[in-house]
Amino acid sequence: MDEASERRAAKAAEPAFRRRVFYIPGYDPFHPRRYRELYRREGAEQAALSGYGLTLRPKTTKGPYGWHVTGLIEGARAEADVEVLVWSDIVRGSMSETIPATYLQLLRTAWAYIGSGALFRLMRLRKGPMIAALYPIVFLIAQLALCAGLGWLLGRLVAGWSHWSLGTLVFALVTGLGLRWFRAHDNKVFAWYLMHDYAYSAQSKGANPPELEARMFEFCKRIEAALADPELDELLVVGHSSGAHLGISILADLIRAGHGTRDGSAAPPDRPALSFLTLGQVVPMVSFLPEARRLRADLRYLSARDEVFWLDVTAPGDGCAFALCDPVAVSGVAPEDKKWPLVVSAAFTRTLSAQRWRKLRRRWFRLHFQYLCAFDALTGAMGEYDYFRVTAGPLTLAQRFGARAPSKSRIERAVNRHRSVA
Repeated sequence: MDEASERRAAKAAEPAFRRRVFYIPGYDPFHPRRYRELYRREGAEQAALSGYGLTLRPKTTKGPYGWHVTGLIEGARAEADVEVLVWSDIVRGSMSETIPATYLQLLRTAWAYIGSGALFRLMRLRKGPMIAALYPIVFLIAQLALCAGLGWLLGRLVAGWSHWSLGTLVFALVTGLGLRWFRAHDNKVFAWYLMHDYAYSAQSKGANPPELEARMFEFCKRIEAALADPELDELLVVGHSSGAHLGISILADLIRAGHGTRDGSAAPPDRPALSFLTLGQVVPMVSFLPEARRLRADLRYLSARDEVFWLDVTAPGDGCAFALCDPVAVSGVAPEDKKWPLVVSAAFTRTLSAQRWRKLRRRWFRLHFQYLCAFDALTGAMGEYDYFRVTAGPLTLAQRFGARAPSKSRIERAVNRHRSVA
């Protein structure tokens, strides 16, 4: 056996790095299998681009939906069980509204942000997510105007030929059928979907609905149980989009209850390192609302804890996220001993090739999921964001990013009007 073969054999004999990953999706009504397929497809592409190994198979732990991944990365083997913390049933339930109810949601949501002053404060941060927030309002009003206009025109013609009551019936029928057609084809423009998304957070002016609080309690218990596994090297919680603020509150509750490690950078003998990764976060959309006292308290608390290493990754190219906005600082609740999050950029214009960037730059919703996808211009340097190295590599989040400086262009000014905490 030659020297290279001996080194490979020695590496294979070493115990694998073990990780549990709990992924919290955003406001998404779809089955979690879409995340497995996304991980499988994009992971295979990133492995081919970066020259490492990545293998998926069914998960080895009990419980909800997930998968097992083996990574041969940076000369070492890592084993990870990835579990999706499912709340898509709650999302689907919140979206099962009639057309009139959706337009009533529109009015209530607009008033929640305008009446509280949150909208004008949010505009001081990033234009992209504000355009995304106004987009469904404008589109739904435009759809209503178009359908009502067409209905009025046809109704007037019918009334001229017959009776005004028949014209009124035609107006109502055309308007209703037109709006049903737009809703049925919303997978092209996402206006109705986004309206339900913003309305869900705004319905209680930033407070979590009871059904969501109950589900978050279940998630916290699952993570707590995993923390008791002495064979794990790292427990990683990933919150994407709206899932970021759920993760903040879940981990704050977990640590308040006396769980978690003493030091997020190195696992003690009986507990894994506790790591938290937020991707494409939209925390200010909730924390800027007047009744989001629970979230603001959790932001303040978690930002000062030694038990966790918290990395926040966004990109200015993602128009749906509050890119490089420190969610604690901009919410106006940063304590004097604030440590987290470490805010870094995924830098799409540098980590994606020019060709791929041209292809994706106007696909806003696709870019919002780019954090979970392959980057074709990564160099593999330490501290460079690669979702598959983070979730299937042999280093903790702190070991990989602990020496990384925060983004110089991050926004930390406190612009939130509502700063009371629970």
